[in-house]
Amino acid sequence: QVHLVESGGGLVQAGGSLRLSCAASGRTSSVSAMVWFRPAPGKERLFVATIVWSGGSTFYADSVKGRFTISRDNAKNTVSLQMNSLKPEDTAVYYCAAGRTTYYPATYPYQYDYWGQGTQVTVSS
Repeated sequence: QVHLVESGGGLVQAGGSLRLSCAASGRTSSVSAMVWFRPAPGKERLFVATIVWSGGSTFYADSVKGRFTISRDNAKNTVSLQMNSLKPEDTAVYYCAAGRTTYYPATYPYQYDYWGQGTQVTVSS
């Protein structure tokens, strides 16, 4: 089992920045990729960004490309999401997930095995 804990959410004005973190514990050696998702109204969780745990390759949703940066610290078993130039439409609960998938990029929720509890991000206009 892998346990994930997100932090760093909050309230920010449009154009501002936030940094989310996801700390992993447990059998992290089994993890091959980590990801951030956020739900859209009336929809399931939508892909935001993913990073390959060993090689560090990254992939982003078009809606956040150029504004968000995903990174990892292997020594601390932590993945971060730096969010800049935030927009009101970025408001959501952001979920961190970890998976053992070998597919890249893995952008669907079913491809991930472990999930955090989510952290709220609110962007005011």
